[in-house]
Amino acid sequence: MRLLIAALLIPVAGTFAQKIEEKKIKTHVTVLAADDMQGRFSGSEGERKALQYIEKEFKALKLVPKGEQGFQQEFPFKAGVHGTGEEGKAHNAIAYLDNNADKTIIIGAHYDHLGLGENGSSLDANPKGKIHNGADDNASGVAGVLELARYFSQNKVKEKSNFLFICFSGEELGLYGSKYFTEHPTIDISNVSYMINMDMIGRLNPDTKSISVSGTGTSPVWEPILKNISTPLTIKTDSSGMGPSDHSSFYLKNIPALHFFTGSHSDYHKPSDDSEKINYGGEKQVLELIVAVIEKLDNEPKLAFLTTKQKTMSARTSFKVTLGVMPSYTSDQPGLLIDGVTEGRPAQQAGIQTGDVIIQMGDLEIKDINNYMEALGKFEKGQTVPVKVKRKDEILTLSVTF
Repeated sequence: MRLLIAALLIPVAGTFAQKIEEKKIKTHVTVLAADDMQGRFSGSEGERKALQYIEKEFKALKLVPKGEQGFQQEFPFKAGVHGTGEEGKAHNAIAYLDNNADKTIIIGAHYDHLGLGENGSSLDANPKGKIHNGADDNASGVAGVLELARYFSQNKVKEKSNFLFICFSGEELGLYGSKYFTEHPTIDISNVSYMINMDMIGRLNPDTKSISVSGTGTSPVWEPILKNISTPLTIKTDSSGMGPSDHSSFYLKNIPALHFFTGSHSDYHKPSDDSEKINYGGEKQVLELIVAVIEKLDNEPKLAFLTTKQKTMSARTSFKVTLGVMPSYTSDQPGLLIDGVTEGRPAQQAGIQTGDVIIQMGDLEIKDINNYMEALGKFEKGQTVPVKVKRKDEILTLSVTF
């Protein structure tokens, strides 16, 4: 282990000639988050248009199709938020870069979003019929997959790993696409060294330059490499392999996985998540960080896997009520920091404000987002509960009716 860590501290030699291109990132996001994609709801015509665009880009890079039908892998899903509702079919898009290596790196992101806001996941006060373009969530991540596919496929010096690039559908409904792939892999999954997941990497704060990297406890190499890598970004790590995105599906198959996320914002799950709000230069820096991680590990064998402290709940957990807030996923203070409040929802009606920190709901202490999700699972529609929030130096008790 000491030899491996020492190797990670050696600077990248600069032999990899390609560069990440901001212009290409912007092109991908602009196309995928355009109104004619109709919000890319799983199984919809808009999703199929996005799938065709992704396939076209994979073909242009001369990648090997690794779906079950060309680049496509079809899977079933249910349209309800919690596994109920109308059944349908959606598609993952899968492409392979064969470097004749004995190990493979998976790079993935989900390309589905909320469509016309009719499945109950929108945080808009009146969402139905409004196009939810999902520029940050998650056209930004798909643009990352496509740009990294271009980078690694056109590199003059080939890495000592193969690459599998996957754009998942069904993530917003419960990680359907990534779960299906890990149950029906199209390559020998035992040769996978690790998985990189990108979900909402387009809104880097230009002041703090903070990037959240989750899953750092899934292999012993992650923390030392991230601590000693050269980057203009401020990296905040979370050891857990579980979270509300597609990396969780791979962690559950004992595959080391990292999840990159630039933070929540008031446009999350709203029609206002549009392409003009993306920090394209910031996303370029995020992708450069991912490239640096991959290239520093280039000479290492298949990564060792570690189990992490389980987060038993996540944003995908089934519950009957919603508060109507956008939690901060990057806060390290006790409680649940609120990054946004949806108009007309229980939190706003009770007087909860952006910047408040929820510390108790009913009799349940709230230390983090997992306690919050556990609490939501215990309440019913129509129920009124006291909620304690910390607002600056003051503790307030507000009455919330679900």
